[in-house]
This record gives sequence, C-alpha cells and structure tokens, in this order.
Amino acid sequence: MFQEIPKSRPNTPLLDRIDHPKQLRELSMAELPELANQLREYLLYSVGQSGGHFGAGLGVVELTIALHYAYNTPDDLLLWDVGHQAYPHKILTGRREQLPTIRTKDGLSPFPKRKESEFDTFGVGHSSTSISAALGMAIAANKQQSGKKVAAIIGDGAMTAGQAFEALNHAGHSDTDMLVILNDNDMAISENVGGLNKYFSKILSSKTYATMREGSRKVLSSIPHAWELASKTEEHVKGFFTPGILFEELGFNYIGPVDGHDVENLTRTLKNMRDLKGPQFLHVVTKKGKGFAPAEKDQIKYHALSPVSNSVSTGVKKKTFSNVFGQWACDTAALDPKLLAITPAMREGSDLIKFSEKFPQRYFDVAIAEQHAVTLAAGMACEGAKPVVAIYSTFLQRAYDQLVHDVAVQNLDVTFAVDRAGVVGADGPTHAGAYDISFMRCIPNMVIAAPSDENECRLLLNTAYEFNGPAAVRYPRGSANGTDVSCVSETVEIGKGRMIQQGKGIAILCFGPLIHEAQKAIDELDQNITLVDMRFIKPIDDALIKQLAEEHQQFITLEDNAILGGAGSAVLEFVSFNKLDVNVTLLGIPDAYIEHASQEQQWAEMGIDAAGIKQTVLGLL
Repeated sequence: MFQEIPKSRPNTPLLDRIDHPKQLRELSMAELPELANQLREYLLYSVGQSGGHFGAGLGVVELTIALHYAYNTPDDLLLWDVGHQAYPHKILTGRREQLPTIRTKDGLSPFPKRKESEFDTFGVGHSSTSISAALGMAIAANKQQSGKKVAAIIGDGAMTAGQAFEALNHAGHSDTDMLVILNDNDMAISENVGGLNKYFSKILSSKTYATMREGSRKVLSSIPHAWELASKTEEHVKGFFTPGILFEELGFNYIGPVDGHDVENLTRTLKNMRDLKGPQFLHVVTKKGKGFAPAEKDQIKYHALSPVSNSVSTGVKKKTFSNVFGQWACDTAALDPKLLAITPAMREGSDLIKFSEKFPQRYFDVAIAEQHAVTLAAGMACEGAKPVVAIYSTFLQRAYDQLVHDVAVQNLDVTFAVDRAGVVGADGPTHAGAYDISFMRCIPNMVIAAPSDENECRLLLNTAYEFNGPAAVRYPRGSANGTDVSCVSETVEIGKGRMIQQGKGIAILCFGPLIHEAQKAIDELDQNITLVDMRFIKPIDDALIKQLAEEHQQFITLEDNAILGGAGSAVLEFVSFNKLDVNVTLLGIPDAYIEHASQEQQWAEMGIDAAGIKQTVLGLL
C-alpha cells in the first residue's frame, strides 16, 4: 500500500521490459502480481507529475494486465468506456515514458484516441458508449470472418446511463460473440468474493461447463418441459450465488462477481471466457484508488489529481463561475421553495455540494442520464415547480432532443446552468463546450445569456430564473477576473447589452468572459476602441447593434464558442437582414477540434486571447 506520490521515477525493471503487450504475454503468471505493483507505482509517479484522472486507473491495474495477457491485442479489440480508467492501458501499449506528458499541449491525449495508437480502438470521453461500439465492431468482425475478439470495459458510473442498457438489450439478443466487463468500483469486495466465488466463476467460465450446458440444452430440449425445468434450476442456482439474473435475462452468460485485484485468477477467467460463444458478461469488483491509501479513503477527491508541483496554494483562490452558481442556487432556494436542482452526476463539478446538504429533498442527482435530467425538469415545470438543470455544455449535447421536444416546444419554465462552456483545457475536444450557443440559438423560445464576470453570472442567473420559459446561462470552466459578487436578487432587462467604453471606428462586441482579454488588447493598443458586453445571445440587442453600426465602420465579435452558428453569426445575420453598413470580423472557435492544452494556450491558438485580438485590431486599422 502506497502512502504518498513518488517524487522521483521509481525502479520498475519488470515494467520497463514491456513496450508492447506481446512482451507482457511472455511473462509467467507468477510474475503478474509484481508487474501490477510496479505499474501502480509508476502510475502514481507519472500522474503526480502531469495531473489527470487517477483513482479509476489505480483500480484497474490488475484488470488491464489480465486483459492484455489473455487477449491478443491489438488484433483483439479492447474498448475502455469513458477513458478515466485507460492510463494503465496506455502504459502497457508503448506509451509508458510519454505518460507524464498526458493532458499537456502536444502530449498524450487524456482519453483513448484512435489517431494516437492502434491499441486505442475507439475514441471516448463521454461515458457509456463502449458496449454499443463493441457490439458494432463484433458484428463487423463476424461479417468479415476476421476472428477478432472484442471486449468492452465499462464502469466508473457509466452503467447508470440509458445508452449502456440500450446496447446490452441489443447485444444480449444478437447472439454476437463479445464480452462486456463491468468494472464495479462502487462495491466493496465482500465475503462472497472469496474462495467459493472464485471457484464458482472458474466453473462458470470453463469450457467444460459451456460444453455441458450446450449438450444438456440439446438433449433436454427434446423432452417436454424438461429443458424449462433444468434452465430454471440453473438460473436459481446461479442467482443464489451471483447477482446476475438481470444480465442473464438480457441474454448474457453472466460470470462473477470476481475479485478485480487477484490478477492470476482474473487472467485465468478471461482466458476461459475469450473463446466462449455468444454474449458474455463478467462482473469484476475493484477498489477505486486501489493501492494508494489516501485515494482509497477519499475516492471523490482523488478521482483526478493536480500535478504535485502545483498542489501547494500560492495565494487566495479565485471564486469560480461554478462557485457563483452553487451559492446562487442555495440563496435562491432559501427564498423560493419552488426551486428544484437537477444534475446528471455532476454534484461536485457543478458545485451543488452545499445545496445537496441544505436542501436534500429538493436535490436530484439522476446519475449519468442527461436525457432523463432534462425531461425530468420538463415534468417538474408542468406542475408548477421551477427546476434548474446544472449541466456541462458538452453533456447537454446528449440531451438535445429533450431540450427541443420536451422543454422548448412546450415553452416550459426550466433554467439551464450550462457549465464548462467554451474550451476546457486539458480534457480536450471531447469535453469542450464548443457548440451550445450554436445548437441552442436556433431553438424558438430559448433565452441564452453569457456573463462576462462573476457578478454578471449572478445577475444573469437571477434574470434567467425569473424569466417564464426556457433560459440558459453559459459560463466557462474556472474564473474570470475575480470580480466580487455584490448583487443578491437583482435582474437585468432581457436582450440588453451594456457599454463598457465608448470609442470610434472599431467596436468589439463580446459574449462572455473573453471581454477581459479584449480589454487587455485595447489597453496595450492605446486606441479609442468601443468595447461592449453583449450579455445576451438570444434575444440579441438589436437596438444596440443598430446604434453601433451608425457610429462604427468595423465590428469584431468575440466568443468562446464555434464561429459557425455562434453569437457572431447572430450579429452577422442581423447586419445582413437589416442591410447595415458595417464590416463584421468573427473571432471564436474555428471549424476544427482544439486539442488538449491549457485554456490560455487554446485561446492563443485560436487568436482569441489578448495578443490575438490585438493582432486582429491592428489588421483592421
């Protein structure tokens, strides 16, 4: 058991021999526990240097070794759901020495990525996609008679999503050869995951059992009622020892639960299961944060880790937009008993911890079920409640139909607190909130606001909540400029922007906190330039745009959203429809995926930081 993060690279002679899984498969079974120990220690060291997802990877060290030992990767296909658990997989597949670069500019991707390695069979980031993708691969492999084996490893909460069960329902009745592994890291390893259960899993996964079961089926199916009685007896015997009736009813051969940290037994079980016919389901019980005492004790805190060198505070921590929302939710709920808060498994990320403690009967964590979260809010609104959905921009994408069909079409009073809007830094393009303005702006009845700082965030949340209809407030990861939040329950007029400074010639129309980058650029240029905080994307401030067009020759629109269909597009549409005599330059996220780096590096790459804005202004001048 490790107690602290190694500050220097540990001595890992066994691990250092493995640059390809075929070298792993040359080891004896007896060497695997020591390999697991060295892999865990190296993972602690490397993530300590780089930061990143932490607890889930520690929990699947033995499972990762067993999978690459039992399966002929990369010819056989392993799909890691979400990707939080894939760091050990990267280490064993030729990326060991690159791992400290993970999540940094030009370094390893934080999630499996097809372009990065032939061992990354499917790109992931959002949860609960692995079973669907694995089934598709297995069906295609079968059609091509390639002989490839396919396994999906799902866990870390991903089984709470509807898509996982949609895929299970299809796979279980497709009679396709594939394996689904449930990495159950929420359940402690109880007594039944011991000698008896190990024996039972070995029996259920053995070829002898499979052959006997199939032979019995053929014989008994010809005798009236005999097979029905035999299958019910088998079902009840297995149900007595295992919790697998649900998966058996879905059409899977269920095996487990097995100890996910017994690497030798796990390897033997997987070797047995690899060649079984039809859909197989292996239930593996692991401990999130396994082997690192602090992570085992506090799994939420150690889900991800900051680099050790950055873990010491260097001053007063700025309040984040998420913090502003969390405080607003508590304050508003204290005044209005109709407020109900909903989150799809993002209590900590959306800062609803205090709310969940103060108002437990008005707090609803629906797990990884974004579609359900939005329609749940719609149902609440139908009966006079005032639901607030706290959701990341990238996850709202998964509930787009519900946003349109269940909320907006019915013009229901639902407030959306859209967190992580814009690029998000190290998590990369799968987690970027690059499209929410674009996909919400085209929906009738929607109000969309983008606060420029922490105080504006509070103002616009108040305003959206008081609006009787669907309204979204989008704000980025992190903070703006540390503005004190002074307003308590004030609101602003919907669809009205505010002038920050009046100039001439060029007007910069800002949507969100990048206004502070624009201010820096203007200050450095020492030019008489107009700066406007537009506040609202929909409805946009028509009167202000007309006024600005009469006084300026050039507009620059600035947003942390896709240019295509974004806030700048709204300005351009209004200018075009009204035949205004002004040139418009759009700054935002281009028609490309912005790879992982720091937020500041991403803004610089797109030309929407102070230096990029300055360059654009100079070009126009």
